Amino acid sequence: MGLTVNNVTTLSLLNILGQTSTAQESVLYRMATGYKINRGADDPAGLLAVTSLNSELTAVNAGIQSNQRTDAILGVADGALSQISSLLNEIQTLANGAANDAGLTADELAANQAQIDDAIASIDRIVSNTQFNGLKLLDGSMAINTTVGTAGAITDVKVYSRKAGSSDTTLTISRDSAASNAVLSSVMTTSTSEDSTFSVQGKLGTAVITALSTENVSSVAYKINQAKSQTGVSAVVTGSGKVLNLYSTDKGSDAFVRTKLIQGSGIADDSDYGVDAVVTVNGQKTAVDGDHVAYTANGISLSFDLGSLTSTVILTIKGSDTGRSGATFQLGTSADTRATLGIEGVYSAQLGNATEGYLKSLVSGGGNSLLDDPAQAATIARVAAAQVATLQGRVGGFQKFQVRTSLDSLTNTREALEKAKSVINDVDYAVESAELNRQNILMQSAISLLGVAAQQSAQVLSLLR
Repeated sequence: MGLTVNNVTTLSLLNILGQTSTAQESVLYRMATGYKINRGADDPAGLLAVTSLNSELTAVNAGIQSNQRTDAILGVADGALSQISSLLNEIQTLANGAANDAGLTADELAANQAQIDDAIASIDRIVSNTQFNGLKLLDGSMAINTTVGTAGAITDVKVYSRKAGSSDTTLTISRDSAASNAVLSSVMTTSTSEDSTFSVQGKLGTAVITALSTENVSSVAYKINQAKSQTGVSAVVTGSGKVLNLYSTDKGSDAFVRTKLIQGSGIADDSDYGVDAVVTVNGQKTAVDGDHVAYTANGISLSFDLGSLTSTVILTIKGSDTGRSGATFQLGTSADTRATLGIEGVYSAQLGNATEGYLKSLVSGGGNSLLDDPAQAATIARVAAAQVATLQGRVGGFQKFQVRTSLDSLTNTREALEKAKSVINDVDYAVESAELNRQNILMQSAISLLGVAAQQSAQVLSLLR
């Protein structure tokens, strides 16, 4: 190539300098934002992947927040139920003590009754004040609503969970056979010929009874009934006051009556067990304890007591009703991950059952106060305590096995999504720093070469001198 005067080399160097400047600007932009993809032109496919991951992360973060809130709500309910359970244990202890009326003065009995009144008032106060963000949790407003085809056929229906949604669910409940108490007939037919001691044992415990030779059958029955809250065994006298029969206070295979002669005569060693009812729900056999039925299948979990049911009844679980039918929680990121929990009311007027009576009847002036029937008061307190324990277990189970497992799963999912997004979009500062150094060197080199190109043009002038 001849020695000429033109700007081709300069233009080429300026073009390279411009490209280097643009590349340097891109590196600086990525380092400033922390992202490799800032525009669609940076990586169209990567941009689509990042957008999709961001959408999933938004849903996962919303699910985590929802589960954290649900966990807090159930924690409040669980704490309140623990307090109520403690109060019920106190009531049961006081009622059991009052059943031993021979060992209590009238003042002591009145003091125990006053304590029970205070405890029941405290239970109702706790229920009334247990709320989250203004929403009451234990007053029954979060219970799952039901209707029964025949009134009284089944009683004390409690639905702990159902399928989420607004559709009603119909269950066909059939009783194939009835429950029975344990029964010992003719335990004693006349007064004993000598002073005798025997034990009466039932589901709740054992009592030792002394039958004096001077006592009649009715007097012995009275002693047995005085210990009813201790043993779970009641006595009934038939045959013109000469025949003593013993019955378990509960029905079912867990209920039993057992007698054992310790000293003397006139009492036979004998035992008998109750029988559970046989019940099916939609053709499926259920767990039954006496007349108490528990059923779990197809997302539904409930319990009820058999009332006047002799054959079949229809139970409808309401998906929607006036207001609310259960507490529905979002556990995942899609609509099919919702679950509905039923939280029954635990006011004193709601604890207990139609057969034994309700806790409210234990207050002064109630039909089952300590002055009227301390043994029945103890039974009602025991039933109420079992109900609260069951509800607390259901709430705790839902919290542990559904809410917290979902929370853990969503947290792990968020970690994986963030990692995948980071691989695609996050800047590697070590790589970008090396690239920036490279561009700086190229920039300095291009600027230096522009000076060399200018010197070459100046050399032409030296030939003309």
